[in-house]
Amino acid sequence: MLTFKRGAVWFIPNKSVQKIWFQRYSMTNNLLEMKNITKTFSGVTALKMVNLAVERGEIHGIVGENGAGKSTLMNILSGIYPAGSYIGDIIFESERCEFHTIKQSEKKGIVIIHQELALVPYLSIGENLFLGNERGKYLKIDWDATYAEAASFMGKVGLHESPHVLIKDIGVGKQQLVEIAKALAKDVRLLILDEPTASLNETDSAHLLDLLKELKRAGVSSILISHKLGEVAAIADNITVIRDGEVITTLSKKNGFDEADIVKAMVGRSLMNRFPKRTPHIGETALAVKDWTVYHPLYEGRIVCDRINLTVHKGEVVGISGLMGAGRTELALSIFGKSYGVGIRGQLFINGKETRINSVQEAIKNKLAYVTEDRKGNGLVLSNPISKNTTLARMDKVSSHQIIDKDLELKVARDYREKLNTKSSSVLQEVGSLSGGNQQKVLLSKWMFADPEILILDEPTRGIDVGAKYEIYTIINNLVAEGKSVILISSEMPEVLGMSDRIYVMNEGRIVAELQAAGASQEIIMQAILDSEKK
Repeated sequence: MLTFKRGAVWFIPNKSVQKIWFQRYSMTNNLLEMKNITKTFSGVTALKMVNLAVERGEIHGIVGENGAGKSTLMNILSGIYPAGSYIGDIIFESERCEFHTIKQSEKKGIVIIHQELALVPYLSIGENLFLGNERGKYLKIDWDATYAEAASFMGKVGLHESPHVLIKDIGVGKQQLVEIAKALAKDVRLLILDEPTASLNETDSAHLLDLLKELKRAGVSSILISHKLGEVAAIADNITVIRDGEVITTLSKKNGFDEADIVKAMVGRSLMNRFPKRTPHIGETALAVKDWTVYHPLYEGRIVCDRINLTVHKGEVVGISGLMGAGRTELALSIFGKSYGVGIRGQLFINGKETRINSVQEAIKNKLAYVTEDRKGNGLVLSNPISKNTTLARMDKVSSHQIIDKDLELKVARDYREKLNTKSSSVLQEVGSLSGGNQQKVLLSKWMFADPEILILDEPTRGIDVGAKYEIYTIINNLVAEGKSVILISSEMPEVLGMSDRIYVMNEGRIVAELQAAGASQEIIMQAILDSEKK
C-alpha cells in the first residue's frame, strides 16, 4: 500500500492519485499487462500461465497456430470470457481490472474487432458506427449529430463515403475501416484486431496497416493477430508467439527478427520450403471453358465474367490470381452447376466432351467439386459432428433406401480423419469447436468423399496458420499426383506462385494473362492487372 507524508502527517492517497503516481513514476511503460492467465474448458487447458505486455504507443503482434489460444486470450481481455472464468490478472493503465462484459472493457478504451465483422448490412455506415453508442438523449437519437460525427470519424480513417451509404453497398476493406472508425468513436486506447486482412486484397491490406501506423502516432496501441506473417513482421514492434496455450517467446524489433524466426517459434521447427515439392505429371485436358459469360443476378446487364477461356489438365494445378472483385469466385460458382449468375453463355467441356451442367447435383455427378471460401457460412454445418459433415455431399454412398448406415458413416469419417490428419477428440466432435485448419480439412474430406476428378479450391488456406497451410498444400499435391485436376483461387500471390503449374490472371471479370508459374512473379502478375486497366 502506498503512503505519503504531508508535513508531519502520513496519509494514503485515493485510487485516482495512486493511478497517476503509477503512470508517472513506475518503471514500466506498459499500457497493458496480462499476468499468469490460465483458462480451461471442460478440464482442457486452453491457456497456461500466459504473460503479455503491451507498451504505450506500440503495435504488438500475436501469432501462433490455430488452436494455440490467441483468440481465447483476447476474449478474456475484452470481457467476452468474464472475470472469474479464468485465473490471473489484467493490469490496464496501471490499474487492476476485472471485466465481466464487453461494455466494461470498452469503457476503459479496449476495443476488439473480430474477423467476422459485427456490422448490420442493411443499416447505414453512420448507424453502424454508433450502434450501441448512440448520439442523443432522452431515448431520442440525434441524427444530425450522428451523421456529422460519423463523417468526422470516417475522415480520420480515410473512408471517403457518405455516412448514409448502407454497409451492404461497400466492400470488405471499407467495412474494416468502419469498424476502426467505430472503435475511435468509443475513445479507444488499445485496439485489438483479429485477422483484419484475411479477406482483403493487397491494396486494402496495405491501407489498413498504414492506418495502424497513423493510429500509433496518435497514441493508440494495437494488438494484431494474423496468420500473414510477412505483414506482422513488417509492422509490429514486438511479437508474442503462443503455442499450445503457452507463451514460447516474445520477439523484439530492437533485436531484429524475420519471418523465419516467427515460423520456427510457432511450429517448433524451421520450414525451409513453405510449399512442398512436387514433380508434375500433366496429362490430357480435363476441363475446358470457352467464351464463358456470366451476368450479375441482381443488376441487369452487368457482366461479371466476360468471355472467359481456360483449361486445366489432369495432374495439373491451375492458379487463378487477381484482386478482390476480379470475378474469380463468381466464375468458379457459375461453372459449378451455375450456382451464381444469370444469362450464362459459353461452352463447358469435360474430358473433351461438351457437357451442360445446370445444378449442383449435376456438377457432382460430372465429377466436379467446389470447396468454398466461406467454410463456416456455406461449406460446413458447424453444429453437426465431423461424421455428418464428411458425408454431406454424397449421402447416397452411406445410405440404402434413404436410411443412413451410421456405422458406415462413422467408418468413412474415421478414414478421412486419419488420411488428412484432422486433429479432434473423435469424429463425433462438433465441427464448430475445431480450429480453422481442421475445419478446412473436414471441408476437403467432404468433397474428396464425393470422388471428384476436378476440384475448384477457393481460398483453401484463408485464416489458417503456416503449419496447417503446409498440410493443405500436401493434400493438394497428393490429389494431383492421383491424376486429379485442381483449380486454385487465392488472394495470396506467393501461394498461387508456389503451388501452381500455370496461372491465369483475372481483372474486372476478364482473363488478362496466362502465365507459366516457373517464369511468373508477383510483379509480373500485378503488371498484367495494371496494363489491363489502361486498355
